Amino acid sequence: MDKKDLSPPRLAALRHRDFRLLWIGQLFSSVGSQMQIIGVNWHLYVLLQGQKDTFSLFSWHFALNAQALGLGILGAVRVIPIFVFALLGGVLADRLDRRRLILWAQLVAILSTLLLAVVTFTGHISVFWLYGLTAIDVAISSFNEPAQNAFFPELVPDEHLANATTLYSLLWQIGTIAGPPLASVLIASTNQIGFVYLFNGISFAIVLGAVLPIQYRGTMSISEEPLNWQVMKDGLRFVMRSRMVWSTMLLDFFATFFSTARTMLPFVADQILHAGVQGYGILAVAQPVGAVLTGVVLALKKHLRHQGLLLLISVAVYGVATALFGITPYFVLSFLLFALTGVGDTVSTIIRGMIRQQWTPNAYRGRVNGVHMLLAFGGPQLGELESGLVAAFAGIPVTIFIGGIATILLVGWVAWKYPDLRRYAPPPIFSNEEPVALCPEV
Repeated sequence: MDKKDLSPPRLAALRHRDFRLLWIGQLFSSVGSQMQIIGVNWHLYVLLQGQKDTFSLFSWHFALNAQALGLGILGAVRVIPIFVFALLGGVLADRLDRRRLILWAQLVAILSTLLLAVVTFTGHISVFWLYGLTAIDVAISSFNEPAQNAFFPELVPDEHLANATTLYSLLWQIGTIAGPPLASVLIASTNQIGFVYLFNGISFAIVLGAVLPIQYRGTMSISEEPLNWQVMKDGLRFVMRSRMVWSTMLLDFFATFFSTARTMLPFVADQILHAGVQGYGILAVAQPVGAVLTGVVLALKKHLRHQGLLLLISVAVYGVATALFGITPYFVLSFLLFALTGVGDTVSTIIRGMIRQQWTPNAYRGRVNGVHMLLAFGGPQLGELESGLVAAFAGIPVTIFIGGIATILLVGWVAWKYPDLRRYAPPPIFSNEEPVALCPEV
C-alpha cells in the first residue's frame, strides 16, 4: 500500500462527531469572547472619556489621565482571578466530570454576560460593573479552560490527536482575527455596546448546546494523594536550575511586561491616530494577522537553525516594533508595526516552546508548563497595569516607546548573561532522553 494511504486524512479530528461538536461550539465562543474583550476595553475608554483626577503625594500634585489608568487597572482585574483560581480549576478538571464542568461554566458565563448586557442597555453601567463582571468572566474561564483542554483529547483516537491539537490551537487566533472587526462594526452601526455582550452570551449558549449532545462522558482521575505545594516547588526548583529554560522564561515575562500595548489600543486609535472605533477594530487585528502568517510559515519549515540567536532577534524585533508603534502618527505604519510585534512574538513563542520541551525531562513537563503559564500570562497582564500607571503620568506614546526600548535592553542583558542561549543550535532530531544532565545550575 502507498504511504499516502496510511497518513491520516486532512482535518481528521473533525470527522469525529463529539470533537466536531465541541470545536464548532468553541469557535463561536472564541469569536464572542474576543468581541467582548474589545467591547469592554472600548466601553471603559468611553466611560472615562475626558476624566482627569488629581493625585497628591507629599507636596507634589499629578494630573492623572483617568482613561490610561482605568485601562491599566483592567489588566490587573483580568489577571488576579487567574492567579487565584487557575490551579483550583486544573485540580477540579482532574477530579470531576469534565463535560459537566464545562456545562456549568458555560451556564454561569451566560448569566454573567447577559447581566452585563442588561446593565448596559438600561443605562446602569459603571466602571465598577465592568471591572466586577470582567473579573467574574475570567474566573469562569479559569475553570472552563483546564476542563476543555483536558477533555478534547479524549474525543479523538490517538492517531488523530495531533490534528485535534492543531485545530484547537487555531481557535484563539481565529477569534482574535474575527472578533475585533465584528465588535467595532457592531458598535459603530448600532451605537450600543450592549449588543456585543449579547452576542457573547449567545456564543456561550451555542457551546452549551454543542456540549449537551456529546455522547462521551469522560473518565475521572481521582487521586488519593493530599494536595500540597511540595510538588509545585519541585517544578519551580527545576526551572530555576535549568539556565536554558529559566532564561527563556525570564525573556518572555519581562518582554511582555515592558512591551505590551494591546490594552492601550483604544487610546492610540482614537486620540493618536484619530481613527475612532472602526480604526480600533482594524488595529486590534494587526497583531494576530502577523502571528497567524508567521505561524504558517514556520509550520512549513522542517528545522529551525540557530534557535537561540533567532529567539533573541525575534524579541528584539518585538521591542523595536513596539517602540516605533508608540510614536508613529500614521495609521498604516502603526498597523504594520503592530503586525510586526505579532511576528516577533510568534517566532519567540514557538522557539521557547521547542527549547522548553527539549530541555525538560518527561517527569517535570507538567510542572514546568505550569510555571510557564503563570509567567506567560502574568507578564502581559501585569504589563498592562504597569503601562496604565506610567501612562497616567507620562502619556501613552512615551510609555509604549520606553517599554519597547526596555525590551531591547533586556535582550542585550539576556544575551550577555546566558551565552548558552545565544549559541544554542539543536540538532535536526533531538533525543527524547532525559536532558536534565545538560542543564547547568543557576
